[in-house]
Amino acid sequence: MNGPMGMRPGIILLREGTDSSQGKAQLISNINACQAVADAVRTTLGPRGMDKLVADGRRVTISNDGATIMRLLEIEHPAAKTLVDISMSQDAEVGDGTTTVVLLAVEILKQMKPFVEEGVHPQIIIRNIRSASGIAVQKVKDLAVSFDINTPEGEDMLLKTASTALNSKLISSHQDLFAPMIVDAVKSLSADADGLDDLRGMIGIKKIPGGDVRQSFLVKGVAFKKTFSYAGFEQMTKKFSNPKILLLNVELELKNEKENAEVRIENPEEYQSIVDAEWQVIYDKLDSCVACGANIVLSKLPIGDLATQYFGDRGLFCAGRVEDGDLKRVAKATGATIQTSTNGIFEGVLGTCADFEEKRVGDERFNLFTGCPNSLTSTMVLRGGSEQFIAESERSIHDALMVVKRSLKSRSVVAGGGAVELEVARHLREHALTIEGKGQLIVNAFAKALEIVPRQLCDNAGFDSNDILSALRRKHTQDLEDGKWFGVDIENGDIFDTFAAGIWEPSDNKSNSLASAAEAAGVILSIDETVINPRSQDPGAATGMMGAGGMPQKPLSNMMGGAMDAVNAQNGGSRSGNLGQGVSYLKGRGGG
Repeated sequence: MNGPMGMRPGIILLREGTDSSQGKAQLISNINACQAVADAVRTTLGPRGMDKLVADGRRVTISNDGATIMRLLEIEHPAAKTLVDISMSQDAEVGDGTTTVVLLAVEILKQMKPFVEEGVHPQIIIRNIRSASGIAVQKVKDLAVSFDINTPEGEDMLLKTASTALNSKLISSHQDLFAPMIVDAVKSLSADADGLDDLRGMIGIKKIPGGDVRQSFLVKGVAFKKTFSYAGFEQMTKKFSNPKILLLNVELELKNEKENAEVRIENPEEYQSIVDAEWQVIYDKLDSCVACGANIVLSKLPIGDLATQYFGDRGLFCAGRVEDGDLKRVAKATGATIQTSTNGIFEGVLGTCADFEEKRVGDERFNLFTGCPNSLTSTMVLRGGSEQFIAESERSIHDALMVVKRSLKSRSVVAGGGAVELEVARHLREHALTIEGKGQLIVNAFAKALEIVPRQLCDNAGFDSNDILSALRRKHTQDLEDGKWFGVDIENGDIFDTFAAGIWEPSDNKSNSLASAAEAAGVILSIDETVINPRSQDPGAATGMMGAGGMPQKPLSNMMGGAMDAVNAQNGGSRSGNLGQGVSYLKGRGGG
C-alpha cells in the first residue's frame, strides 16, 4: 500500500491547462466539427449557389469561392483546419472545385461515422477509402475525353471550360466577354514551355472601380497604373512607336547625407565642391540613361523631380516606384534586362515594343505597352461599380485562368453537373460486389458520398434532390454508354446530357478533388487522440500539483476537466459551445 486507502500519487505528464481527449467519442466529435464547417460553404456550390458576406471589422468580403470563405472564417478547431488546407491546395493546384473538395471530404466522413460508432477499426475504414479513391481517380481518367488545342474543336473546348468555371461566379452573366479574354491570355502563355507554370506572374489583373463591368478589357502586353510623379511629368512625351525601354533598380534623385556623416572643411569653396560633387553624381547617372538611346526609363525605386525634368527636356518618358511584378512583366514582354547600375549600359539590355501610350481608364491613367516581341504576357483590366464586386470578379477570373491552364496541360475534359460523380459512384457499387467483408459496405458508403455533388446542386437550385437523383441513378444504370454524361439540369429541374450541353471541366479538376477529399478524410479518421496545449501558462503553475510548501494539491480530474474552459476563455468562448447536432467541444477525456 502506498498511502491511505491504497491511493497512488498522481503522475504529471502534461502541464496544467492541457486538454487531452481520445477514443471513439473524440473521433466522432472531430467528424461533427468538420460537418459544421462544411455547412458554412455548402450553399455556395454550383450556378445557383449563394454568396457569403464575411466582415472582419476592417473590410467586408462578398464571395462564393470556397477557398476564400474557408480562409476568412479563421477556423480554430484543430481537426477542421484540415478542410482549410485541402481547399487551399485545390485552389493552388486547379483553381476551381474548392467547395466541391470540402463537401466530398465531409460527406465521406459522414458516411463513415456509423462504422466508427459500431466499432469498426479506423485503419480498416482508411484502407478501403484509399482503395475506393484510387479506383475513382482511374475511372475519371478512363472517362476523360482528349482534345487537340490546335483545332477549332479544341479552341471551343477551352472556351466552354472557361465558361463552366465562370457559371457559378458573380460575373456569370458576362461570360461571353470574359471567357474569350481568359482563353486568349492563357493560350499566349502556352507558346513557351514554362509559360504556364508562371501564370500569376505573366498575367496581370488590374482593378479600376467605376464604370460598367463590360468596359473591362485585355491588353496583349503590359499595363500598369501611373505611378507617383513629380513636377515636369506632364511635359514628358506620352506616346512612342518602337521605343527603346530601359529598366532600372536604381534611385534617380538627390539624397541627404546620413545623420552621422561629418565633413570638415577649411573654407566655403570646399563646401561648394562637395555640393557640386553630389550634383555631378546624379547628372552622370542621368547622362548614362540618355546616352544609351533609351526613350522610356522605368525604375523600381524613386525617380525625383530633377530627373523627371531632365528626361522631359530631352523627350524621354520616365516612371519611378514601379511595382516589382509590373517591372518583371515589362522585362519579360519587351526583352529588357533590369539594371542595378547606370554604368556600362549598352543597347543589348534595352527592350522594345510596337507602341507605348499613357491612356486614361476611368479616373486612372495607365501606361500601356502593346505589340511586344515576347507575346507571353498580358494584362486584364477589370471595371465595376464597387470594390467588393471587382474583388470577387478578380477571384472569379483567377479561378477560370487556372481551369484553362489545367485544361491546356491535361488536354482532356469530363462533363460537369454531377455527371462524373454519379458515373464513378455506379462503377464503385459494381466493384463493391466483388469485395468480401466490411470493405464492401465501406466502398458502397464511399460511392454514396460522391452523390453529395448532384444532390447539393439540386438543393441550391431549389429542386427536389431525391426525385432528380433517382432519375439519374436509373439513367446511369440502364444506359451505360449514352447515359454516362447525364447530370443535373438546374434550369428546368430535370436531367440532361451535360457533355452535349457544353458543361465541361478539366479531368484533373475531378481527379484532384477525389484524391484530396479521400486523403483528408483518411487523416481525420486516423486521429485517435487530440491534445490541445494552452496558449500561455504561468511558468510556476506547472508545479501546483506537487503540494510544495504545504499548499493543497489540485486534483488531476479538476485540472483536466477545466482545461477547455481555460483555453476557450482566452478566445471569448465556452467549452460547451455546440459544434454540431448534440456535440460539445472536447469536454475533458473521451470527448464527452
